[in-house]
Amino acid sequence: MNAHTTVKIAAIHDAAPFLDLAAGVDRVCELIRRAGAEGAGIVVFPETYLPGYPYWIWSHTAKYAAPLFAELYANSIELPSAESDRIARAAAEAGVWVVLGMDEKDGGTLYNTLAYYSPRGELVARHRKLQPTNAERTVWGRGDGSDVFTLETEFGRLGGLICFEHTMDLSAYALASLGEQIHVSVWPAINATHADPNAGSFDHYSVTLASSYAIRNQCFVVFVQGRSSEEIVERLGIADPENAPTVGGGVTGVLGPDGKWVQPPHRDDEAIVYVDIDLSAIAFAKFFADSAGHYARPDVFSFGINHAPQRPLGERSEARGIGMFAESDDDGEAPSLMITAAAD
Repeated sequence: MNAHTTVKIAAIHDAAPFLDLAAGVDRVCELIRRAGAEGAGIVVFPETYLPGYPYWIWSHTAKYAAPLFAELYANSIELPSAESDRIARAAAEAGVWVVLGMDEKDGGTLYNTLAYYSPRGELVARHRKLQPTNAERTVWGRGDGSDVFTLETEFGRLGGLICFEHTMDLSAYALASLGEQIHVSVWPAINATHADPNAGSFDHYSVTLASSYAIRNQCFVVFVQGRSSEEIVERLGIADPENAPTVGGGVTGVLGPDGKWVQPPHRDDEAIVYVDIDLSAIAFAKFFADSAGHYARPDVFSFGINHAPQRPLGERSEARGIGMFAESDDDGEAPSLMITAAAD
């Protein structure tokens, strides 16, 4: 266990200015500063907080979705970029770790991404959603094995998954095997998006999956859903009241290794939800069943991770591991995506 066994989590229950990258970055930096001033050590934003989740995929045909996609593409963030550098500086000024859900633009493709910023003001890693869910495949590409990792922080090993990635048992077990202690679980405000056929059951699905994850992996789960803002409802312009989104939605809080809420979760209204956690509680859960340790049976079940990035063209790296960003080279070239294992 690391020297710091306690940490204050700041879970952001909010919606950024919709499809507006510049205003969204301003909002992100403001919230990071506020959370840091309150003593947070880790600040977590919802799925694709910046510049917003493409809720239209559940309600619009391609004819009406295409202009919204074009606007999303124009306002999605690149890694690295000037906008990303602003967020990194805010993390450094606040002295916090930041896990930020975003629509990431890489060439002609968008990805559903979690970006990790350190208190040193560095973009250290990104996780791209391995498999966009259902209609999400009309918007985002897929991640690859370089997106399976944990990060060592002064508070413990940090990792994360996006939405229905929590149904991918091997992804969860991979993070347990990499020693994850604090898990980030991010979701959109689907319970407020009534055109989605899962809207009525979404709270049940998401909370059950997160609670099960905490129990099975013996870790804390920072559970952060977005919310539907007045602006999102207006921009989608759905006239049918049965399919129109409503303002609010989302559930946000922290689950302990016993799968129970550390404190009652927050719903609907925008807020920074603060939760203090004590990682020494993990030892009690591991005493009963360490899923990747004494409760594992590698003689019966085993699997591997292909950490190599999958690119249409380019040199293949022999390095293993996480989608981590390196320092700039001495010649001033921009940082490149590295693949470095975090398996010990």
